[in-house]
Amino acid sequence: MATWRDVMLPGGKHPWHFFSQEPDIPALLLANRSGAPERRRELAAGLLAEPAMIPPKYFYDAQGCALYQAICQLDEYYPVRCEAALFQQFRGAIATHIPRRAQWVDLGCGDGGKSWPWLAVVGASRYVGVDIAEEWLQMALRDGRRRFPGVECIGVVTDFTQPLDLRTVKATSRKHPPVFFYPGSSIGNFSPVDTLHFLQSVQQHLGEQGQLLISVDGLHDPALLQQAYDDALGVTAAFNRNILRVVNRELEADFRPERFRHQASFNTDESRVELSLVAQETHTVSFDGQQRRFEAGESIITEYSYKYSRAGFAALLEVAGFGHIRHWQDEAGAYHVFLASRRQLS
Repeated sequence: MATWRDVMLPGGKHPWHFFSQEPDIPALLLANRSGAPERRRELAAGLLAEPAMIPPKYFYDAQGCALYQAICQLDEYYPVRCEAALFQQFRGAIATHIPRRAQWVDLGCGDGGKSWPWLAVVGASRYVGVDIAEEWLQMALRDGRRRFPGVECIGVVTDFTQPLDLRTVKATSRKHPPVFFYPGSSIGNFSPVDTLHFLQSVQQHLGEQGQLLISVDGLHDPALLQQAYDDALGVTAAFNRNILRVVNRELEADFRPERFRHQASFNTDESRVELSLVAQETHTVSFDGQQRRFEAGESIITEYSYKYSRAGFAALLEVAGFGHIRHWQDEAGAYHVFLASRRQLS
């Protein structure tokens, strides 16, 4: 039978619950995850805002995860190919700067596939998958245990929009420094201010030997960005509209996804791709005991994806307290990988 227990942290806080299942299933931990009342309040407030918005974390129900995997296979979606080529070319060089027997902390791990080539190369002692999608995380952990029977595999279900706190899981293996791995240029979904806060929170987990390995999408021709976020097959459009089905479940809402069209555009002033759902006709939607009238052409913002120059992101790392910043990039200089450690105070 499954059992729960609370874990006390310094100051009497209880943000963690450990969920122990059958012996052949890796441990799953729940941390700083919003409950149903908090999710309802957040979604309702976003839908009543001007402009209306839905946080992108709500993309990732089971159907959303499957659609995102399909996006990653599209010809138009260049970030996956750029990152894979960079890692293939420079994995050995990057690994020479990573401590052996580290705890490999896979942020936003998805199916874990981007981490598997790294674990043997760096001799990881432990794999920590971190994601908001619990079912996807369970599958990743099972796959990790099958592939690497000598590596401890545990998972943390958490919401990155909440303060990142992995001290408890890190403390259970103190002698092995953490390597935080954040691929997929997912950091771009945060605003620059929230990016800084997130980087600071990671930096505070590193200790003297820990590292952050992160990939960042750079500045591209807007036409290339348009194709990447509005593919010819309509997979990204289906992914975007699926978020309305999630809202319908969470808020007992009556959105009809077919009444909205997918839109992707590049905001040059803000250096970001903007995804939205545009009402095709004027209509009213009910949710959580409230209503909102959407005029034809009115948008719901679902995602921002910020793009960074090498110098711009390196500056953010420095402000966040990182030092010894190493960098690799593709031939075009438009996709970046950074490896950074905590800046040591003299």
